[in-house]
This record gives sequence, C-alpha cells and structure tokens, in this order.
Amino acid sequence: MDISIELILFSIAILFFLSILAGKAGYKFGVPALLLFLSVGMLCGTDGLGIEFENIQLAQTIGTVALCIILFSGGMDTKISEIRPVLAPGVVLATLGVLLTALLTGLLSWWILGLTMESAGIGLATALLLAATMASTDSASVFSILRSKGLHLKNNLRPLLELESGSNDPMAYILTITLIEIVKMESEPNYLAATGMLLMQLVIGLVAGYVLGKLAVKVINGVQIDNSSLYPILVFTFCIFIFSATYFIKGNGYLAVYIGGLVIGNSRFVHKRSSLNFFDGMAWMSQLLMFLTLGLLVNPRELVPIIIPGLIISFLMIFITRPLSVFLCTLPFKKMPLKDRTFVSWVGLRGAVPIIFAILPLAADVPHARLIFNIVFFCTLVSLVVQGTSLSKMATWLGLSEQPNALKKPEDFDVEFSDEIKSVMTELSITDHALRSGNKLMDLPLPEKTLAVMVKREGKYFVPSGKTELTLNDKLLIITDDHDALMETMKNLGLADKPATT
Repeated sequence: MDISIELILFSIAILFFLSILAGKAGYKFGVPALLLFLSVGMLCGTDGLGIEFENIQLAQTIGTVALCIILFSGGMDTKISEIRPVLAPGVVLATLGVLLTALLTGLLSWWILGLTMESAGIGLATALLLAATMASTDSASVFSILRSKGLHLKNNLRPLLELESGSNDPMAYILTITLIEIVKMESEPNYLAATGMLLMQLVIGLVAGYVLGKLAVKVINGVQIDNSSLYPILVFTFCIFIFSATYFIKGNGYLAVYIGGLVIGNSRFVHKRSSLNFFDGMAWMSQLLMFLTLGLLVNPRELVPIIIPGLIISFLMIFITRPLSVFLCTLPFKKMPLKDRTFVSWVGLRGAVPIIFAILPLAADVPHARLIFNIVFFCTLVSLVVQGTSLSKMATWLGLSEQPNALKKPEDFDVEFSDEIKSVMTELSITDHALRSGNKLMDLPLPEKTLAVMVKREGKYFVPSGKTELTLNDKLLIITDDHDALMETMKNLGLADKPATT
C-alpha cells in the first residue's frame, strides 16, 4: 500500500510536537528530554501505535547527519580559553579512556553473557564489539543535559566533560569498525594495523578540521552576500563539507567536524550571533529527529529477553568500568581532586552515539548484530534514567555545583550582543521598593558605566531620559560594564531576579 507524502509529513509533525511537549514536561520534573524523545519513538513504533520502521540504512544516515550537526554546534559553543586548562586530561579520556572502557566492559560482558545467555554463543570478539559501541561518552546527551539544565560546575568540569564527549567518538568508531571486520573474518586481531589506522584517522581528522575551519572563516568573511539570512546556511554548508571531505582523505569526520566547529566558533566572522542561534536550533532538531528515529527502530518486546544481562552490563559500566577507566586515566593529573574524578566518572552518559554505532553491525550483517543493538539500546535507557536524572544531585552532593553570579537575560527585549562585546545586558522590573527614593529614572542609584537604554510600558517601547517618570511594572533594558556593582545595586533596590538558568 502506497503511503502519501502528506501522511508522512503529518506523522512527523505529530511526533515532533509530542516530543517537544515531552521534553518540556521532562525538564520540569528533571527527566532528560532525550530519554523522552526515545520513549515517544518507542511508543509510536511497531509495538506501540504501529508505525513500522525497519530501514537500517536510513536510520544510519539520519544518525550520521544529526551527529555531525550536534558535534559542530557543540564545537562552536565551546570556548578555547575554557578548554585550554583541561586539554591534557580531556584528550587522555577521549582516547585511552575509551580504549580502557571498551576492553574492561568487553571482558566483563563476555563473562556475563556466557552466564546469562549461554545458548547465544557470544564470543570474545563479539563482546568486545558490543563494548566498543558503548565506550564513548555521548556528546548529544552531555551537551543537552549540561546546557539545558543550566548546571554550573566548579573547577572547569563543564569544559572538560564537553571536550571529552565531543572528541571521543572517533576512538569508539574506529574500534567498532575494526572489530566488525575481525568478527566477520573470524581472524586474529591485527593490533598493529588497527593502531596505525586509529592514529592516521585521528591526525588527519585533527588537521583537516583545523585547516578547513580556518578556510571556512576566510570564505565567510570574504564573500559578500546581500541576503544576511544566507550566512547561517553558508556555515551549515561548511559543517557538512568538513565532515564529508575528511572522509574522502581517510580521516575521521566526527573529530574533524568538532574541531572545525571549535575553530569557527572561536573566530570572528560576520553574522556570528545569528549563526550560533541557528545551530542551537539545528542541534536540538537533530537530537529530536535522531532519538525519535532510533526509538522507532527498536521493538520493545525484543528487549524483554535481555533485561537481566542488560541491567548487569549497565551497572558494571556505571559503577566499575567507567570509574576505573577515569581514575586510571587521570592518575598523572595529581592536582585533580577526588570529587572531580568521581563526578567525571558519573557523567559516562550513553545516548544516541552508541545506538548509531550499534547500527553499524546491523548494516554489515554481523552475527548477533540484533542482540548487540538491543543490549546497547537497553543500556542507553538505563544510563539516561540513572545518570541523566541524577547529574544535578550528584554535583550538589559532591559540592561541585555553584550558583552563578549571572544577570537575568532580557525576555521583553529581543536584543543580543556579539561575544566580542564584553558589556552585559539585563532587564529590570520596577517595583514599589525600587521607587521609594523617587519615581524618575535619575532617582535609581545605578552604578557608573551602567545605562538604562529602553523602557517597555504596556506593550510599547521608548528611549528614556533621566527625567522619565517610571511606573510600577515598567521593564528597563540595562547595559553595564560593571557586572558586580549592578548586581549589588539590584539587590539593594529589591530588583534582583533569579539568576539566569541559561
């Protein structure tokens, strides 16, 4: 039976709408939105509302493109000045940490599956392949949870976690591809060849990402486009180009696109703010589409037989293999406190990346591929439930969460500054307490280097002067170069809002 394109688009619209509602509810109750996106996909799939989706190649394509956009956006939003102090531990965790996690998890999974699913006949190479798909920390989950929850961490932990999750996919990808070939050939591993391929792909990916990122900035600044709305599209074009071009020169596209985003995001180029906002939206849409697709691909009834081994493997990764890998990798960094290492161990989130990598054995028709996919999917659900919902509590418990000294972002004034401008904008809502010294703008004891540049009153905007009379519930747009002095003044006037959560 032919399905009309209108019906397909209608179904996609409904799925997106349900996912957005689920994400909003999840944020309110502390449940990761990505978990709810997966759940919506599962509920609407074959075992739920009956939407049949078995196209492995299409799911792999959607996942690859979406992950490309997420990594590029994550790189653009990451400041090099923030990751420079944590570059060494981040790189070690992204390479050696992934390898150790894969080896330890693979050995334990082989033992667990031999005890619980002996009839399946899972060999060591297959168990290592299973572990390799789950060895990296998922960038989509880490970026989403750390940023959407507004979690402010001490000791440069946030840039460390974002650097690790954004750059550790290449190692897991190469391990997965290598082990697929080993399982299919049923041969002894060629460790020398695998190591050589890994190093080659990492070096080429790193160089390609940097060079093409610099080229992108030159082109964006050099091309004069009359329609300014096309600049974000041009940046998106370079995102796809960096990923695909790196593939053709035998490098790792995932690393290249993250490095390319890092280079572009830390450079000056025209219409940068609109491009950053564009990619924030694109990254969220990519996450939504990717998790929905992966949720549709799984059949929940197939997860029932692997619940016991899946739970055991999940908790082994959460409480043993990930922490052990992190503590071993951070041994050389003696200044890193124990509580920091503990929190990094806890943020070993699984998400879309392991599921995408688990699709690779399905596409390659590897023996036990469906079992690998189901176990990886189940472990991802457990990770999002256990770790994803408890990140804020764990940070608070370890004393690593801090209250940001931030001003409320303007909501009534649609204005933003470029990152290069160091002044800060906020808005004030006038209260009776603020008017106790007089109702004129000049009566507000605003600190030096602080200006009230616009007033919103009953839906209308105007530029005030010192003699402008303020009324209750007026909104003032404030620009300041002295952040701390303005915060103190706002508290004295009773105008301080809740700190921003973005």
